[in-house]
Amino acid sequence: MIKIEMLFDRIEELMEDGICIAFSGGVDSTLLLKIASYINRDNKCKLYAVTFHTKLHPMNDINISTDLANEMNVSHEIIEIDEFQNEEILNNTIDRCYNCKKFMFQKLVDFAKANDVKNIIDGTNFDDLSTYRPGLKALKELDIKSPLAELGIDKNTVRKWANDLDIKVANRPSAPCLATRIPYNTKIDLNLLNRIDICENEIKKMGFDVVRLRVHDEIARIEVKKDDMYRLLENSDRIIDLLKSNGFTYITIDIEGFRSGSMDVNINS
Repeated sequence: MIKIEMLFDRIEELMEDGICIAFSGGVDSTLLLKIASYINRDNKCKLYAVTFHTKLHPMNDINISTDLANEMNVSHEIIEIDEFQNEEILNNTIDRCYNCKKFMFQKLVDFAKANDVKNIIDGTNFDDLSTYRPGLKALKELDIKSPLAELGIDKNTVRKWANDLDIKVANRPSAPCLATRIPYNTKIDLNLLNRIDICENEIKKMGFDVVRLRVHDEIARIEVKKDDMYRLLENSDRIIDLLKSNGFTYITIDIEGFRSGSMDVNINS
């Protein structure tokens, strides 16, 4: 049996007791929702797409996830999360992701119980298991199922299947937590993260699909794909004005280019 059939079977099995999908609007969770909505096309089972509205994630996630859930005719629930109520998250230690996942997903567990849904699934894929992701421990502790990771399905395969199924976010870049833009043990500041989010979105409007603005004290370090670096320089005047108007003093381009988890390079997973 090929893995796509195994994925359908796994989701159908979990669907029998109801499913909540932790739904960010990214390609991983959207693939799961697409399959689940097809299996549940007769609406015999309970199926919820649940999106966290947080202070630490990019601002356009809610609109994207809402549109996708509506297109698939799936009940979409939004859980408000205020990470600033949790001092462990704000301290931004190297296990911040564990503390944050535990804080958020406990609320999803509570939602599932209140709605008599037995299974919660998320979009963790097989590639995620080989990177520094302390949040995976929290998911395991809360019995969150990750069918993509369970079946050894990696990101490239997810994107291929998403394209095959005409999912419009098939090639959407990952949009991780904004706290990944600052070094560990730097206390999280909402104003700073909002300014980072604004600047990243404005640079994307200049034609860059992947942008990370990593901030080290007064230094703003821009990561884009290596192929985009010359174009970034061509837009340097606009970018300098943008960043300086948002309070950043020294502006640099990282010549290594974009790489996921670049703040984790000195951490042993």
